[in-house]
Amino acid sequence: MDMKTPFRLDDHPRRPQPLAPPPDAYFDKLPLRIMQRVQPAETTPAFGWLLALSAPLRTALASVVLLLGFVGAFWLTGAPQRVSRPVAEAAPAASASQVLAQVPQAEVAQYLLSDAAPQLALLDLAETSVADQDLTHAFLPGSADDIRAALEDQPTEDIYL
Repeated sequence: MDMKTPFRLDDHPRRPQPLAPPPDAYFDKLPLRIMQRVQPAETTPAFGWLLALSAPLRTALASVVLLLGFVGAFWLTGAPQRVSRPVAEAAPAASASQVLAQVPQAEVAQYLLSDAAPQLALLDLAETSVADQDLTHAFLPGSADDIRAALEDQPTEDIYL
């Protein structure tokens, strides 16, 4: 086992004198000297001129900037330009369902069967405007008597009764 040698302060000699004494009033002037070195240079903020304006003038300037922002956004989005036509020449705008009705059924089926078509879920079909319409007359031909006769012709099992 290795034993550590004991440390004794008396075995180490002292310096004969301290280094050099500090100058007179060094510690009294030290905080002031440190603060002078640490102070940042005075910079004016980029919008310093805005702080010089009065409050009502700043409010008016802000409202003008907001108004210009809205006008610029409207202008940049390319709002449709209205062309004035005589009433006789104006064609009625076709609705989306009318435009879709003009597409041949074969093209619609081809599109839905292709890989480029988005996959439709039942939720997508439930959100269409067709779901709000009563289309039973198109799917159930015949009168109420025909439907009753077709239901009576169906075989029934005793399990369900």
